[in-house]
Amino acid sequence: MIVRPPLHWLRMLFVLRGSVLPRITPQLVGITLFAALITLAHGRIGDWKVSLNFVPFSLIGLTLAIFLGFRNSTSYARYWEARTLWGSVLNETRSLTRQALTLVHDRDAARQLAFRLCAFVHALRHQLRGTDAGPDIALFLDTAGAARLQAARFKPAIVLLMAGEWVGEQVRGGRLAPSLALPMESSLSLLSTALGGCERLAGTPIPFTYSVIIHRCIYLYCVLLPFGLLDSIGLMTPVIVCFIAYTFFALEALSAEIEEPFGEEANDLPLAAMSYMIESTVLEMVGEPPRTAAPAPQGFIQT
Repeated sequence: MIVRPPLHWLRMLFVLRGSVLPRITPQLVGITLFAALITLAHGRIGDWKVSLNFVPFSLIGLTLAIFLGFRNSTSYARYWEARTLWGSVLNETRSLTRQALTLVHDRDAARQLAFRLCAFVHALRHQLRGTDAGPDIALFLDTAGAARLQAARFKPAIVLLMAGEWVGEQVRGGRLAPSLALPMESSLSLLSTALGGCERLAGTPIPFTYSVIIHRCIYLYCVLLPFGLLDSIGLMTPVIVCFIAYTFFALEALSAEIEEPFGEEANDLPLAAMSYMIESTVLEMVGEPPRTAAPAPQGFIQT
């Protein structure tokens, strides 16, 4: 994800990093060249003069706007829900660490729980992205714990189980009253809810047919548009077609990008930076420095 300070309005016009322009440039150039060719041919294909006016494009444009609005709203809702779920992960890991420090009164035991919570965060990030969690998990768990997790298919769920086992050990050892264990179990349940929500978003994309309908309509609209504009605006047809095509192509590309908020594209959630931040705040509470490498050069946050 790109995080920048506000830019001057003129610089904003020429920003490439984080925009979808590099992604849609081939289509945009192609449709503009096609519009230029139609303009030079005066709207003719061989001996056939294609006679269109702006009326059908107004009607189709309205339909496209509705479809694109739905697609973008749905994609952003998924993106924001994913961000909210990760916000709850931050809140509950902090709460669990605080409760371990204030209710158990054993900093070494609290440190063990903090390590397991950090392992959960990194295991969740790697599961959502389909990457190897082993190196990060090994920084927080002992050999037996890392081996137990390595054999697991759903690693974040197993780490939560290990955190729950820690609570049970404190209760059985008389270091934590059963009544005081309830808030900690509640926080663990909320972490489990966040895990399930992330898995739901990652495993249930927007129905494919929406993408197909919008994609086909946009390209058909942009291909026919030069024929409808030529008689009205003449040589300016390629310019206007380019602008309108940019609007449609960019909105389609953006909605496709943020539909999967856990990916590694420029506008996806910065999971590496968020994981590091959660790790840092949890370990700081128990007096430990971060163990993973710090992400992000200033101004650009890695995803």
